[in-house]
Amino acid sequence: MLLDQLSLLTAIGFSTAALTVTLFVGWLGSSRDRYLLSWALGAAQLTAGVYMFGALSAHYSVLLHCLSFIALMTGFQTVHIAAFLYRGQTLNWVAFAPGIFFLIATIVSFATGYSGIGTMIGNAGVGTITAMTGYQYWAGRHLDAKWAMCATSFLYIMTAVTFLLCPIPLLLAGEYVVDISPSNWAEDINSFAVIVSLTGIGGMSLSLNQMRRARVHRDEAMTDSLTGLLNRRALFELASNGNLAPGTAVVMFDLDHFKSINDKLGHAGGDAVLQRFAGHLREATRSEDSCARLGGEEFCAVLPNLVGRSPAAVAERVRVNFSADQIAIGNGTSATVSAGVAIAGIEGEAFEAVLRRADDALYKAKSAGRNRVHAPGPKLVA
Repeated sequence: MLLDQLSLLTAIGFSTAALTVTLFVGWLGSSRDRYLLSWALGAAQLTAGVYMFGALSAHYSVLLHCLSFIALMTGFQTVHIAAFLYRGQTLNWVAFAPGIFFLIATIVSFATGYSGIGTMIGNAGVGTITAMTGYQYWAGRHLDAKWAMCATSFLYIMTAVTFLLCPIPLLLAGEYVVDISPSNWAEDINSFAVIVSLTGIGGMSLSLNQMRRARVHRDEAMTDSLTGLLNRRALFELASNGNLAPGTAVVMFDLDHFKSINDKLGHAGGDAVLQRFAGHLREATRSEDSCARLGGEEFCAVLPNLVGRSPAAVAERVRVNFSADQIAIGNGTSATVSAGVAIAGIEGEAFEAVLRRADDALYKAKSAGRNRVHAPGPKLVA
């Protein structure tokens, strides 16, 4: 090796310390991202573990050796929790059980005098936890940039493999008790690999965080803050990129007498009515449909796949369910909605043209007395 193990451990310590500071500063700028704080805390624990392990080279201590593995395992466990949080998963026993098992087994081995066995179990524990973290990134590769998630997963797996190699020389030599800091080919490979992987993991973590923030900002810019549906800009960008496919339906909705609802219930009450309607719209549509609030009390749904359903029936279901919600607005009346339906022609059609025809159909529904769906074509089937 070009560098001795102490030099490698010192380099690892500086790398993890720098990563700790960077991640903590990142969390301060976005405190709602709890995974950043978990990353920072995990990196801090790893830094402590690495420096304690390095101190063994100058003066071996069973207690210090055990404490170094405790810090390393809890550090990688905290990083594993960060991966759970990054994926939006709910923490459960699966996230903690392996770490707790290996931690207890390591402490018991050192406490009973079998420091060599404790070293083997400690390395196996760190390797297992790190491999589980790599799996979390692999399983979540669809969330953000796939290449970055896969690369991060690879770096964690590579690190895990080098930790899992460390027990082999001790096991082959039958060193169940050690009184010096382990130094062998597996430890050298592990130290070198950890420098490379932690540097890469740090860079990838920061890149993934920036990508996540950019995606969140983009989603916020394209989402109606009140209802959580797409906003007008998002719908037009989504639907105006070329003609609508033949048979794609556009449904326009407008809440009846909404001004009077606002006057009687106040703006907070009116906002609650809009949110209730958005909920009924979501329930009646599919995941591939695009639902948006165009502004005020106007909503629109684009239904690209009509196999097995009628757009008029979808609109009618929304109307009936919203009316049955019995949102009282005074004088014994409740909130209702009108809708108009239009379908793109057999050769496809520009979104704006279909939207215009849906808006005309909505106007006819309003003129006919409101609280109804107007859809040229077959009779409604609710």
